Amino acid sequence: MGDSGNVPRFMYFAVPLMVLCLLHKGEAIWLSLPPTGTKCVSEELHNNVVVLADYVVISDDHVHPTPTISARVTSPYGNTLHHKENITHSQFAFTTTEAGNYLACFWADNPGGGSLSVNIDWKNGIAAKDWESVARKEKIEGVELELRKLEGAVEAIHENLIYLKTRESEMRSVSETTNARVAWFSIMSLGVCILASVLQILYLKQYFQKKKLI
Repeated sequence: MGDSGNVPRFMYFAVPLMVLCLLHKGEAIWLSLPPTGTKCVSEELHNNVVVLADYVVISDDHVHPTPTISARVTSPYGNTLHHKENITHSQFAFTTTEAGNYLACFWADNPGGGSLSVNIDWKNGIAAKDWESVARKEKIEGVELELRKLEGAVEAIHENLIYLKTRESEMRSVSETTNARVAWFSIMSLGVCILASVLQILYLKQYFQKKKLI
């Protein structure tokens, strides 16, 4: 208890704020689709993360019926996780099996039509968990349910920290390997330059001796 005076006050709020951010981590994204072409959003996720998303099309020109779009969600290695065509609204849900950037792409089914917007409600991790089902299954409510949410959020923070530490280690390893290759390439280049200079000097010396200039 005597050491608590040395802890900055903002640290008492740091962990609760991080927990609240994770509990409410749901992104409402608006995409304006071009008349032709594709518009995509991506998010970097680590392994074993639950993702839920709903999306709906809104015609900026207020055309009825609302024009349809196509959607495709792919994993970092190009596997298709969701694919729909000729729709005005839909949803997708999956659990990540690969770490990396997950890509959701949308395009209009009738190129050259009016401008469209897509509203995407994207949730992942702790925010995507069905807490109502958990509460019914485990018969918990009120403070106990909120504590379970906080416990889940803390676990998510821990997993994120481990993931970031792993990524940092991988990037450091790649950086060290690249630096080593650059160093060896520089040494080899210097060696080739020195060898070429020596050979050039020997050739010129032999040439001048043959011409009896030296």
